[in-house]
Amino acid sequence: MRLSVHAVGRMKAGPERELAERYFGRFARAGPAIGLEFSGVAEIAESRARDTDARRREEAAALAAHRGDAALFLLDERGKNPSSEDLAARIARLRDGGRRHLVFAIGGPDGHDAASREAADLVVSFGAQTWPHQLVRVMLAEQLYRAATILSGHPYHRS
Repeated sequence: MRLSVHAVGRMKAGPERELAERYFGRFARAGPAIGLEFSGVAEIAESRARDTDARRREEAAALAAHRGDAALFLLDERGKNPSSEDLAARIARLRDGGRRHLVFAIGGPDGHDAASREAADLVVSFGAQTWPHQLVRVMLAEQLYRAATILSGHPYHRS
């Protein structure tokens, strides 16, 4: 199964980008052995629409175009806060159920629109706090790598 990330906003050069790339690279190397292929990060520019709803709609349209028929895990502060083991198990269930593609979506500063949240297979939160998008990308990259290590029985994750 291919996994990709759809992110609103561009990641600038710096330590956050380097750390995200390090974990995405680890995931890309670890995933194929367990049937997971990392197909990269698609960045789109933040919408310049005048109001919040219009910005969310424009960003949702870009996500829909990128997603196609892929399963969708949205990152949103109002979502569920699964354990690393649970997230890995959900990814494995999709893979084992024959899904060919899973998209993780990081929204813009205004978040995701309601229709995207309703269409998502899972809405994931990294906690109740608000996180900068750069750190969310790093945390997602690490969790994808962690999921691959959990599914492969690697000792990186300690329960």
